[in-house]
Amino acid sequence: MRRVDRGPIGVMKRCGFELAVISVVLMWASAAPAEEARTPEEEAAIQRLIAFDESLVYTSGSIVLGDDLATLNLPPTLRYLDPANTERLLVEGWGNPDGSGTLGMIVPSDTSPLADESWGVVVTYEEEGFVSDEDADGIDYTELLSQMQASTLEDNEARAEQGYERVELVGWAESPRYDEDTHKLFWAKELAFEGSPSNTLNYNVRVLGRRGVLVLNAVAGMDQLGLIQDAMPELIAAADFNSGSRYADYQPGTDKLATYGLAALVAGGVAAKSGLLTKVFGLALAAKKLVIPGLIAAVAAGNAWWKRRKGESPPTTAA
Repeated sequence: MRRVDRGPIGVMKRCGFELAVISVVLMWASAAPAEEARTPEEEAAIQRLIAFDESLVYTSGSIVLGDDLATLNLPPTLRYLDPANTERLLVEGWGNPDGSGTLGMIVPSDTSPLADESWGVVVTYEEEGFVSDEDADGIDYTELLSQMQASTLEDNEARAEQGYERVELVGWAESPRYDEDTHKLFWAKELAFEGSPSNTLNYNVRVLGRRGVLVLNAVAGMDQLGLIQDAMPELIAAADFNSGSRYADYQPGTDKLATYGLAALVAGGVAAKSGLLTKVFGLALAAKKLVIPGLIAAVAAGNAWWKRRKGESPPTTAA
């Protein structure tokens, strides 16, 4: 998620040519007729992709996060990657500079996380104290959006200096909503990254707890908004703090009280104070792209192979 008050951006997913070819490459391995011989380069590229994809270890059903902090009760449509596998996917698979500091990641059960149509929900925890929801009914989200957009433009200079794309906060993909019964806040933002042919969707969920906030950030393309919205009700319902860490367990006068409310969570209050700029949700996040060595060979060889299957002449690939 891109924070706009000089907090972290979060994972960004863009649909580039590298991603588009992944789905095709994964399909080759299962769909290519046995009689059609592949070149050694094609075969090696395919096997590298398959090996990485198959090396990821998933868990399903009920997953306890942290030290009995919270539980995910996932439906069959979703599966979970633990922190170690999440780091591998974010760094090796999606090209982010750092993937540490998470509680794991949730991905669809029926799609490879390397595929272009894939999406993921990165889970973290911010122990910044009990966040009061007293401001829930008084937030003007239209005005808040304007402030966030202005702050995003100001932050672009810092991003450019560090060699990263400028970004525009286009608007709400889904306006913020707060469920006072479950103490869950959720909203979605549309982001336009410089040089990207399509916009990025960041769908955000915050589960308020006794000592902090459970953070769930969905990363996808804007064309997947409907898909994410369909999946979100089950996902939002699946995440809850365990007994002793729930919102209702807060002890006034004993437990730490956060210095901000719900509006700051939407604008970036927690992460702005927690020093996450060097972590996976930092200022320097790269695009979601595969960086396994040999991808360029996979793209070139795969494109030629696919063209031959269709009876077309393969294109000339520029370096």
